[in-house]
Amino acid sequence: MQNKIIHSAKKTIELEAQSIQELSNLIDDQFVRAVETIHQSKGRLIISGIGKSAIVGQKIVSTFNSTGTPALFMHAADAIHGDLGMVQKDDVVLIISKSGESPEIKLLIPLIKNFGNITIAITGNLSGYLANHVDMILNTTVSQEACPNNLAPTTSTTAQMVMGDALAVALMELNGFKPSDFAKYHPGGNLGKRLYLRVEDLYNKSYVPKVLENATLKEIVIEITKSKLGATAVVDENNHIKGIITDGDLRRMLEKNLLNNSVIAKDICSVNPKQIEATSLAVKALEQMRNFDISQLLVVNDNKYLGIVQLHDLIREGIV
Repeated sequence: MQNKIIHSAKKTIELEAQSIQELSNLIDDQFVRAVETIHQSKGRLIISGIGKSAIVGQKIVSTFNSTGTPALFMHAADAIHGDLGMVQKDDVVLIISKSGESPEIKLLIPLIKNFGNITIAITGNLSGYLANHVDMILNTTVSQEACPNNLAPTTSTTAQMVMGDALAVALMELNGFKPSDFAKYHPGGNLGKRLYLRVEDLYNKSYVPKVLENATLKEIVIEITKSKLGATAVVDENNHIKGIITDGDLRRMLEKNLLNNSVIAKDICSVNPKQIEATSLAVKALEQMRNFDISQLLVVNDNKYLGIVQLHDLIREGIV
């Protein structure tokens, strides 16, 4: 039983992988025309379908919207019962159907054509009704479904999904869609935070630990204790960083019997501490911490000391 299940799963994956590989051979000038048409359109992309294709269509709409191409989903059955009102004159309509012969699709196409909208089909039947009544065809023909009866949409819906992704990525590149643009559409969750959260949004501004170069040992200990950050910056009168002292530095000097009342900050601080601009992305702070195997960075702006950002600040916000 176990071997049979494993064999079935592997066969399904292999068939779907093969269908995707074969799909690359079906990318032609029709695909180029479709991408250029959507790119040049002054309207939105309306995507429609029915059954499994409708579900694929909803996913593709989500992908387009999150990558800078305005799109709406219109269920083919609902379209012929009132939802056609969402289609505006400048919109491009993309219809997904394996056979292109569904009754709802046959009813929908003439209505869309009557509006004068440009139509594109994602279909696996080049001789079907849909393929014969649209302006452009994106061919998603598959040799067979992964279903053992060659009936349930499996391989074909995978091909539809991949074709939608190919369209979205091609349009992203034409639009010069950048990570900063991606962040605008993904402000929530850890992904969004990695794209837009900056160091200045993270570090503790309520208490900024710092001492002057001639600060006494007592002043250093008090400053580190008050901040609860385990460190303090050493600065000059102009608030320029001269070094950093951590509680670890104090412990190590204590172990070596090097601490006494004559010690001042400049005697024990580590010079040239790692720094980061307040406007830098939080992920850059994480990268620096990993590269230098440290857990904190001094935050600066125009060479002026602002505070300390720590690894646990990044962990708290889900950057790590």
